[in-house]
Amino acid sequence: MVKKLFVLLSAAVMVMSCGQEKTTLTKSGLDPESFVAERDGAKTILHTLTNEAGMEVCVTNFGGRIVSVMVPDRNGDFKDVVLGFDNINDYFPENNQTDFGATIGRYANRIAQGRITVDGVEYQLPQNNYGHCLHGGPDGWQYKVFDVVEADPSHIKLKVVSPDGDANFPGTVTAFVTFTLTEDNAIDIDYEATTDKTTVINMTNHSYFNLAGDPAGHSIVDDELYINATCFTPVDSTFMTTGEIVPVEGTPMDFRTAKLVGRDIEADYDQLHNGKGYDHNWVLDTNCDDTVLAAELYCPETGIVLKQYTNEPGVQVYAGNFLDGTVTGKKGVTYEFRHAICLETQKYPDTPNKPEWPSALLRPGETYHSHCIFAFSTK
Repeated sequence: MVKKLFVLLSAAVMVMSCGQEKTTLTKSGLDPESFVAERDGAKTILHTLTNEAGMEVCVTNFGGRIVSVMVPDRNGDFKDVVLGFDNINDYFPENNQTDFGATIGRYANRIAQGRITVDGVEYQLPQNNYGHCLHGGPDGWQYKVFDVVEADPSHIKLKVVSPDGDANFPGTVTAFVTFTLTEDNAIDIDYEATTDKTTVINMTNHSYFNLAGDPAGHSIVDDELYINATCFTPVDSTFMTTGEIVPVEGTPMDFRTAKLVGRDIEADYDQLHNGKGYDHNWVLDTNCDDTVLAAELYCPETGIVLKQYTNEPGVQVYAGNFLDGTVTGKKGVTYEFRHAICLETQKYPDTPNKPEWPSALLRPGETYHSHCIFAFSTK
């Protein structure tokens, strides 16, 4: 009888242990098993990056997305400072067409009327945003399952192959994105790509930041923003760049001295009307030097600072103007108007149709390289 009871107890302990192992959550409260699925014949996963300082970054290979970022505030309490979902199904486009945390490709931002000309051949791309092609079209890379090439506790390298004719873009492109969590609390994002036919490429990360770690209650209009840019590219009422490069001086677009995002966002200014707030590309004064500060976001509530560095010529700042409370994210929180902000390093919008701007062309034998660092600290 005692022996039988011991066996039963042992079995119960094993079941409990297995149960605990299966339900081990990340620091941000995510269950990795909720990110395991089959999609287009490939497996989706959640990978967790950690460092000695206790920072944690969770990445899924579906769309090469950052799912959560846990950083300490000024009191040492950890906050999840990006928007996203707590299961893989909510990232699928049939359920939510969002760009939360995604690796965007083949071309981030907008291409006018979805038309490009490459080597004298005109290509008609999908028109999924006011008649323009936005973020590679409705089936862009943010909805592809990337292959996991390398993975360890400090980094993950992902690969996607975009065939010739994908969304009608020319050339088969093989692209990589590597996320590395450094010991000084920075997320280093490195992009590379090659092609077998001349094409255009412009990759970025589309994380939505809320440095209060409180997307339910904290609006980013109460955060301070600095942008190292003396000019920006205006847009028309369809969010398409006009081709001009205009000085920020004397306009609500001037962030050369840090100011609250909300200080001028409702100003009576045509560009704020056209963009429904800030949704513009700033022409960086960094000379594509990724050791020079490009932008800085500061949350007075938590003391968390986000500094951004890049080798790209521009940064698209999107102040969450289309968040409207209809999307429910992690922990059942609905994402409200202007409760997050995106800092998307990239070529200027519609560069393929504006040859005077930094080129987005990639030719056979060349390697595309883009670099972005999100460095976190407190003050």
